[in-house]
Amino acid sequence: MSATVNVPGPSPARKHFVLDTNVLLHNPEALFQFDDNQVVIPFAVIEELDKFKKNTDDTGRNARHAIRHLDRLRTQGKLSEGVQWNGHGGEVRVDLGDHAQPPALREGEPDNRIIGVAYQHMNAGHETVFISKDINCRIKSDALGITTQDFEAQKVDAEHLYPGYAEFEAPGPLIDQLYQEKQISLADLGACVSPGEDEPEGLRLANEQRDEPANYADADPADDLLYANEFVMLRDAGDPSHTGLARRLGDTDHLIPVSGPRKPVFGILPRNVQQTMALDLLLDDEIKLLTLVGTAGSGKTLLALAAGMVKTLNEERYDRLLVARPIMPLGRDIGFLPGDIDQKLEAWMQPIFDNLSYLLSTRGGGPQHAESKPPEQRAKALFDSGQVVLEPLTYIRGRSIPNQFMIVDEAQNLTPHEVKTIASRVGDGTKLILTGDVDQIDNPYLDASSNGLSFLVEQLKGNGIVGHTTLVKSERSELARLIAEKL
Repeated sequence: MSATVNVPGPSPARKHFVLDTNVLLHNPEALFQFDDNQVVIPFAVIEELDKFKKNTDDTGRNARHAIRHLDRLRTQGKLSEGVQWNGHGGEVRVDLGDHAQPPALREGEPDNRIIGVAYQHMNAGHETVFISKDINCRIKSDALGITTQDFEAQKVDAEHLYPGYAEFEAPGPLIDQLYQEKQISLADLGACVSPGEDEPEGLRLANEQRDEPANYADADPADDLLYANEFVMLRDAGDPSHTGLARRLGDTDHLIPVSGPRKPVFGILPRNVQQTMALDLLLDDEIKLLTLVGTAGSGKTLLALAAGMVKTLNEERYDRLLVARPIMPLGRDIGFLPGDIDQKLEAWMQPIFDNLSYLLSTRGGGPQHAESKPPEQRAKALFDSGQVVLEPLTYIRGRSIPNQFMIVDEAQNLTPHEVKTIASRVGDGTKLILTGDVDQIDNPYLDASSNGLSFLVEQLKGNGIVGHTTLVKSERSELARLIAEKL
C-alpha cells in the first residue's frame, strides 16, 4: 500500500510548480525561475537525475548542475519541508510522497509518478501548475485536469521572429540620395517614410513589433525605426520599379547602400534580395556573430561556406574554416557507426561535403576554380591541410577558438544553453555563423519558440556586432521550391 506524505495546507498567495525531469535537464536554473512561488521536485525526478548525471553530453552536465543546486539548498534547510532561496517566499521542496495515482495512470512509470505528485497537490487545494517539456506528459496531465505548461523561460514568439529587415515606402529623392551620397541618416529616413500597406505579412509584423509611433519625426530613430545592422527595402510610392536596399551600419545613426557583391563569391552570386543581405553580412568583418534562418534550400549553408572559403583561402583573413553540426539524426537512429572519428563523422557531415563539392566544382566555382582534380579530391586536400575542419559539437566545451571562420549548421536543434556554450568558446578574431530552419527541429524537447537559434536571434538583435537575415525563398531547385511552399 502506498505511503502518503501529508501535503501542507493551501496557501492562496502561492502557486505550486511541479517540475518534470526534462525541465531541469533543459535548464537547471529552472529551480529559481518562479519568483515567490513554491517549486516542487518529485522524488522520482531526483532518481532520474541520478541516472543522467553520468552522461557526457549536456543532459549529464545539466543533471549534475541541478543536483549541486539541490545539495546547496540542503545545507540551508530541510528540502522535504521546503527551503527558501530568495528571501521573498521563493521556495524549493522535494516531495517524498509515493502518492496514489489516478486510475488512468499505470503505476511504476516515472512520468506517471511525477504527474501523480502534481495531481495530489491539486487535490489538496493548492493552485498547482505542472511544468514539462514532454508533450505527451503535458497531454496526460491536462487530461487529468491539472494546469499544465511548457517551460516558458527562454522562449520567444516564433510567429513574430525578428526577420532582420523591414520594408518602407519612401520618396524617390531619398532613394537617389542613398546611392549618390553612399549613405543617408536615420533621421532623414524616419522623417519621410511610412510602412507599405501591401508589404508581405512577415515584414508588416516586423514593423508592428517596434510599436512605432505615428509620427516618425518625433521618434528616436535608433530605438523605433531600425535595429543595428538591420536592412531596409525602400520603395518609391510613385514608381514601384524605383527601389533601394540599405543597412543600418552597426549601431551608428546612418544607413549605407547594399548592392551585393560585384563578382561571384567563390562562384556564388545571390539569387534574391535576402541572399544579397546575407552575403553583405557574411563578408563584413565587423560582424562577429551572424544568424541565418530560412527554409530548406534557401542557401543558408551554401552562402556561409562560400563566404568562409573566400575569407579563409583567398583573403587569408582567418586561419581556417571550422564547420560544426549537432549530432541529431532525422528519424530512427541507425546506432553505432564503424571506424575512427573521421569515418564516423563522414555520415553526419555529408551535407557539408555536398556543399563543398558544389563550390569546388566548375558548376559551383566557375572556370576560375576549375582544376584537373575532381571536387572530392580538392575537398580532401583542404581537410588534410587543416584549412577546412569539420567537427561535431560534442567536444567543443572547454575549447577556445580564435581567428577562425566558424559555421554551426542545423543550430535549430540546439538548446539556448548549448548555443551559449558554443558562442562563449569564440576567441579574438573569430566570426561565428549559426544557420538553421526553425520549422525543421529533430530535438524532441525543442520547438520553433524554445530552440537556441530563435532565442539567440531575439536576445541579440540590435547589437552593433551582430547581424541576422531570414531567407524566405528556396533556390535549390524548382521542385524543392514547390515542396517548401506546398508541403
